[in-house]
Amino acid sequence: MFIKPLCTAALCLAACVSISGTSAAPAGADIGQAAEPIRGVNLGGLFVLEPWITPSLFEEWAHTANSPVVDEWNYCAILGKRECQTRLTRHWGSWVQEQDISTLADLRINTLRIPIGYWALAPDGSDPYVQGQIPFLQQILGWASKYRMRVILDLHGAPGSQNGFDNSGLRGDIRWTKRPSDVPRTLDALAGLARIANQNPSVVAIQAVNEPANWGVSKDTIIQFYTQAYGTIKSIAPQVAVVFHDAFLPASEWESLVPRNLTDAILDTHIYHMFVDDVIRLSADEHIRKACTDGQTIGNFNQRTRTICGEFSLANTDCARWLNGFQKGARWDGTLPGSQPVANGASCSNQENMDAWSDNKRAFMQRFAMAQIQAYEQGTGWIFWNFKTESADSWNYIKLARNGIFPTPPIGRSLNVCPS
Repeated sequence: MFIKPLCTAALCLAACVSISGTSAAPAGADIGQAAEPIRGVNLGGLFVLEPWITPSLFEEWAHTANSPVVDEWNYCAILGKRECQTRLTRHWGSWVQEQDISTLADLRINTLRIPIGYWALAPDGSDPYVQGQIPFLQQILGWASKYRMRVILDLHGAPGSQNGFDNSGLRGDIRWTKRPSDVPRTLDALAGLARIANQNPSVVAIQAVNEPANWGVSKDTIIQFYTQAYGTIKSIAPQVAVVFHDAFLPASEWESLVPRNLTDAILDTHIYHMFVDDVIRLSADEHIRKACTDGQTIGNFNQRTRTICGEFSLANTDCARWLNGFQKGARWDGTLPGSQPVANGASCSNQENMDAWSDNKRAFMQRFAMAQIQAYEQGTGWIFWNFKTESADSWNYIKLARNGIFPTPPIGRSLNVCPS
């Protein structure tokens, strides 16, 4: 293990307060202040492929039994670097257009969270990944500045995979921090993001790593890494805030770990309603109540450390094609191995097709949207996953907002779905 237990987790993160060597308030300190919370979207599926967001990129392997092409690592490994470079360069230039950013600005979105993998910034010649992402990232940052949007740069994939999910770039075992080179390469990638932040005032925060899994990497190891990440980022870009994901641990676990009033740090939690059996089986009203309760938890913790919901969606089923992984089915209808349908006759047909939603389904989606943004604005704000998708409508902010599911402007604090 690269990170040695030089101090307890709590003391290490507390040391973050003095790492930057300055008492001046950073530019990132104004993120999500009372006047305007973060109201954002993720630009997912761009620099880290996810089969369910852009299934067209994986369609040629859809009918190959047990296809190894389940993530970006294997996508490039099977295609070879030359063909992978050709395809991904085309994808980087088309998936996010200036018109998308203009539309989001018209919908009153004020923040973009941009996921990117370590391989774009600190590549290893032995990895199958290809590079060339940075000019496209710089272009998006220019658009963000043009439309007066703030940006959070999110290190979404770390060497060896920090969670084993396809959205880390490599699905399977969690190997991050297991090799001596893993953490230094991760820090090198963060240093690259910090240098980009220095060139682009629209960047107000950098996320140390997305969704490190506490079941594959110990809590102490994650905290030790966060301390190093904070130091690396602040030594290069002292003006930005640093975002720490909660590692799927409850807020109560962080109370003794995060110093009070650390103005340039933000805790990030992700809330989904379809990946746990007990939650996916909730009724419509129960989904609303859960969102409201989650908001109270966020609001309580936000009083000591700024807290955002950095990912959520309107999906109350896992019916988006390949959401659980390439060629995998869904819990909702029992097609995911080891699952049972949520109810007799439960079907995924048209669950992700907005044009086929009933009036009741549409009304629920509107209430669910309003409940969540009202709830999460008890904290520092929210960032919806995703700005758009090819076919999963309950994850497509632009389509949802254009069809009146999300209000415009999406001011959660003005709503009254959740009880006060």
